Amino acid sequence: MRSDLPVILVTGATGQLGTLVIEKLLKTVPAGCIVAGVRDTAAATAHAARGAHVRVFDHDRPETLDAAFAGVDRVLLISSNAVDRRLRQHVSVTVAAARTGVSLPAYTSILHADTSPLLLAEEHRATEAALRDPGLPFVPLRNGRYIENITGFAAQDLERGVRFGCAGAGRVSAATRADHAEAAAAVLSAANQAGRIYDLADDSAFTMADYVAELSRQSGRPVSYRDMPQAEFRQALIRAGRPEALATAIADADAGASRGALFDEGGQLRALIGRPTTTLARVVADQIGGALREHYGWTPGARGVVP
Repeated sequence: MRSDLPVILVTGATGQLGTLVIEKLLKTVPAGCIVAGVRDTAAATAHAARGAHVRVFDHDRPETLDAAFAGVDRVLLISSNAVDRRLRQHVSVTVAAARTGVSLPAYTSILHADTSPLLLAEEHRATEAALRDPGLPFVPLRNGRYIENITGFAAQDLERGVRFGCAGAGRVSAATRADHAEAAAAVLSAANQAGRIYDLADDSAFTMADYVAELSRQSGRPVSYRDMPQAEFRQALIRAGRPEALATAIADADAGASRGALFDEGGQLRALIGRPTTTLARVVADQIGGALREHYGWTPGARGVVP
């Protein structure tokens, strides 16, 4: 690795967000300065083939962390998806980062973590506090909702002709994982980021009614949004097979959206990536077009004009 450039480690580097962050970094940072932290190195052959270093990094095995951080200057700690134990995992990583001399950790937190009423915000606030405790000059990347968590059920919504939820008329500033990944790469490769706080959200917020309207416009099939009480929506998720803890978190997030918890118009995401964020229309067309073709024989762009 070159000694005159910072070495950047990305945790969860084979996950949905981590893979994208590595791809974005490779466009501007020499591959030899990028470390992909993964539980299973065999799963990271694509990163290795492009010249990135691959190291074992396992939240649940603290003995792997010091070796993973050796020679690393900056790290992107991508929030673990183990909701029931991720705070413990994050604290282990924080302690190891401080011990091994990492100069700048960045952490994928939640939008407005300091004030968010969402249940999911509690662990993010605690992780931010843990990063502050040893005096690390960290950077919270407070990501808004990933739009794919909404649009990823489009085929199902079309099949039923209805989308259920408890978000009411709340506006959601949901952005793509790719846009969030590009922002993370920009922060990790830039100078003078210590102490900055980024609340990252899409340029154009939308309601669930806006989403189903766009889905209907592009597919030519009618889809409506049916709002439900929070408790009823939670029970519906459980009946559909979601674990209780996850169903509770999803319903809580939807209810929070109805009160503005997932809305932001600060423009920090757009500023970091240097372009407008990806539109809802483009996501519907590009990211779930395959599912729509499979189910309905629809070709993206065949109906309507996608901006």
